[in-house]
Amino acid sequence: MPDIADIIHHYGYLALFLGSMLEGETVTILGGIAAHRQWMHLPFAILAAAAGGALGDILLFLVGRHYGVKVINRFGSDKTAHIKRMQATIQRHQYLAIFGVRFLYGLRLIGPVVIGASHVRVNTFILFNLLGAIVWATLLVGGGYLFGSVFTRYLGNIERHLLWLIPLLIVIALLVRWWLKRRHRASHDNK
Repeated sequence: MPDIADIIHHYGYLALFLGSMLEGETVTILGGIAAHRQWMHLPFAILAAAAGGALGDILLFLVGRHYGVKVINRFGSDKTAHIKRMQATIQRHQYLAIFGVRFLYGLRLIGPVVIGASHVRVNTFILFNLLGAIVWATLLVGGGYLFGSVFTRYLGNIERHLLWLIPLLIVIALLVRWWLKRRHRASHDNK
């Protein structure tokens, strides 16, 4: 049976790249932990996460650019008005919106679609998206790397704990996400 370190060494960069294309915060942090354990090289882990995050956002941007109006109209009239206000803000603060959308909870997937539907130039999006992806990947993979040192200090040999640690981290991330969505929904319902 293959060792967990061998599996991560052979497939970790691909998993990090693909996981970062989606809402890859958990995968990206785990990539940092793997880099701390020297199962992956830290700079390559950052590069894989940044490339996956940037490519995923570029694909979503292109969906928004070509199908944005249809996608936005599917949200219903109450959400469409909110999206129109977002588009006006994007037009005023394009660079900041592109750079920061990946850091805003709940907008990681829909944000690039809305930006694409806002008639932002492709070159502008690619440049600021890449910059944002590099900062995002550096922070999350670096945070996982530092977190890995805490794990090592308190848990010793992480390999022994991976069978329960990875599912635990995923469950915690899903619970936090559920709680934030619920809180966000409740704050919008109270308006």
